[in-house]
Amino acid sequence: MSETVKIPADFWFDPLCPWAWMTSRWMLEVEKVRPVEVRWHVMSLSALNENKLDELPERYVGLTDTGWGPVRVCVAAAQRYGDEVLAPLYTALGTRIHLHRMGRGRDMILAALQDAGLPADLADAMDSGAYDDAVRASHKEGIDLVGQDVGTPIIAVPGPDGERIAFFGPVVTPAPRGEEAAKLWDGTLMVASLPGFFELKRTRTKGPIFD
Repeated sequence: MSETVKIPADFWFDPLCPWAWMTSRWMLEVEKVRPVEVRWHVMSLSALNENKLDELPERYVGLTDTGWGPVRVCVAAAQRYGDEVLAPLYTALGTRIHLHRMGRGRDMILAALQDAGLPADLADAMDSGAYDDAVRASHKEGIDLVGQDVGTPIIAVPGPDGERIAFFGPVVTPAPRGEEAAKLWDGTLMVASLPGFFELKRTRTKGPIFD
């Protein structure tokens, strides 16, 4: 019996974004209920906004400054050990940022690296601009697929001709489980199969519900 071919799903995340965290938990559930392989990539709200600082509210400028640290560490880890470390590292970072409310500092990074089984010296990357070009390149790959007027998360799935069709989102809370996760995935593939489909949207009336 031949092994079922898994559908690739490319997912771009910034560890600081709570909505990307919700969507990523949905994608991990999708891997359990559908033949899907998630390929994780870094994007960066700091990179997205680095040329727009004059347009941002003051509190977002501070977030942009501190946002470089986690994505630099993700890129450094992937460069040293391969992209397969991104999933456990993202889970470790997101758990401590969004569930444990540990902030964005070095202590949080060190704890997340330990959780992911990675060496502590990778934390040095958070203060090093040497990884910024790689962060921007990964970010640009996702943005080039989906367009310039979105943030994180970005998901890209196969379209009707096998080319990657990318969307912002889906934005959902709480993360769907079981058959609900499967139905949302099936719907994502369906809209990706329609060449003229671009957008569905409504106003958010809830914040992220973490579980």
